[in-house]
Amino acid sequence: MTSIWIKDPLSIYADNGHGGVVVRDGIITEVLARGGAPAQAVDVTFDASAHVVLPGLINTHHHFYQTLTRAFAPALNKELFDWLKALYPVWAKLTPDMLAVATELALAELLLSGCTTSTDHHYVFPGGLEAGIDVQVAAARKIGIRAVLTRGSMDMSVEHGGLPPATVVQDLDTILSDSERLIAAYHDPSPGSFLQIALAPCSPFSVSRAVMVETGNLARDKNVMLHTHLAETEDENSFCQEKFGMRPLDYLEDCGWLEDRTWLAHGIHFNAGEMDRMAAAGVSVSSCPHSNMTLASGICAICDMDSKGIAVGLGVDGSASNDASNMIEEVRQAFMVQRLKYGAARVSHLDAIRWATQGSARCLNRSDIGAITVGKQADLALFRLDELRHSGGHDPLATLVICGANRADYVMIGGNWRVRDGRIVDYDTADLMRRHQTAARQLTA
Repeated sequence: MTSIWIKDPLSIYADNGHGGVVVRDGIITEVLARGGAPAQAVDVTFDASAHVVLPGLINTHHHFYQTLTRAFAPALNKELFDWLKALYPVWAKLTPDMLAVATELALAELLLSGCTTSTDHHYVFPGGLEAGIDVQVAAARKIGIRAVLTRGSMDMSVEHGGLPPATVVQDLDTILSDSERLIAAYHDPSPGSFLQIALAPCSPFSVSRAVMVETGNLARDKNVMLHTHLAETEDENSFCQEKFGMRPLDYLEDCGWLEDRTWLAHGIHFNAGEMDRMAAAGVSVSSCPHSNMTLASGICAICDMDSKGIAVGLGVDGSASNDASNMIEEVRQAFMVQRLKYGAARVSHLDAIRWATQGSARCLNRSDIGAITVGKQADLALFRLDELRHSGGHDPLATLVICGANRADYVMIGGNWRVRDGRIVDYDTADLMRRHQTAARQLTA
C-alpha cells in the first residue's frame, strides 16, 4: 500500500488541516496545517485544491432490499403501518438473487455519495432466503465498503397480533441459531474492521418479547451491537401502550436493552425524561430525516439529544421510504429539518456533518472511523464544487451542505481509492442497473 499526501484541499472538515492529510498503510498519520509538508517522503501527492474533504460518511440505518420497491404505487401516500401492509406481501417474494442485486445497488449508490461505512437492517426471511445475510456479505465485499450487517428478525405475524404476514417471520430458535452462526462466521471486532454483525429484532409490533430478551442475551454473550426501530410513530406508542401497558422505551428497558450496545432507528417520539434515561444508559439514535418526512412520522429531536450527550447519527433508511441511498443528501436534509424545528441560530452545516461522521461512529461504537485525525482509518470523501448549484458559494463546507451536493468525486476507504472521478473503480454500474431493474420488475410483477 502506497503512502499518499492529499494536499492543500479547498476545505476540510478537520481541525487545522488545510495543508492536507497524509495516509500511510491505510491510516491517517498526519493532518497538516496550511503550508505544512509531510514529515517523510510520500509515494503519491494528490492535488486536492479543487476538493472539499470530509471523513467518510457513515450510514447507521438502511434496508438494502428496499431499493427494489422505490416509489411503489400501492404504497404511495401512506403512513408507516399502512405502508408496511402494502409492501410486506411484495417483500415476501424476495429471492437470494434479488437480495444480492438490491444490496449491491444500495452500496454502490451509498459509496458514490461519499459513504464509506454502512449498516443494514435485514429482517425479511421468506422461504429460500434463510442465508440472506451471507448474500449481503458477498455484495459488501464486492463493492469494497465497510459494513455492519444486522441479523434482523420478526416472529410476530398478523395471526399473532403483529403486522407482517406469516410467510416472512421465523421462530425464536431459528433466529437465535442463525444469529450465532453469523457472528461466528463473519464478525470482526478489530480496529479497521470491514465487516461486523449486529443483532436487530425489527420492532415492537413485529417481534415477541422472547425474541427481544433472548437476542439481547446473545448480544451480550457475544459482545455485539443491538439495533431496532423504536419511537418512530405515534401509532407505535399507542400499540405499545395497548399491548404492553407501557411506552416503547419502557418496553425496551423491560426487555433488558437499555445499554450502550444499543442504537435505535428513528427515535422521534421520546419525551425529556426518556432522553435522560437514554443518555445515562449510553443508548444512541439514528435519525432518518428523509424517511421520516416521506411517511409523515415526525421530526427527531436531535438538538435536545445532543445537549443531553446522546450520540446521534444519520441513516438514509430504506429506499422504499426515503427512495434514495444518498448520505450527502441526508446531511443536507438533516440540516434543513433540524433548522425548521430549532431555528437558524441553533443548527449549523457543521452540526449536520458531525452527525453523519462522529455521531454515526459513536452509534456503532467505532472509535477507528468518523474523523480526520491521526490514527483513524483513512476513510475520506472528496467533493468538487464545480456544478451550477454551487456557483457563487463562498464558504466551501457550507456550500457543500446548503447548496446540495449529491455525488462524491473521490472516495477512499482504508487508504484505497474506491471512487475516482465520480466512478466506482473497476466496476460496471450500467450492468448493475440492468440487473437491478430486471429484479425490481420480477419482484413486483
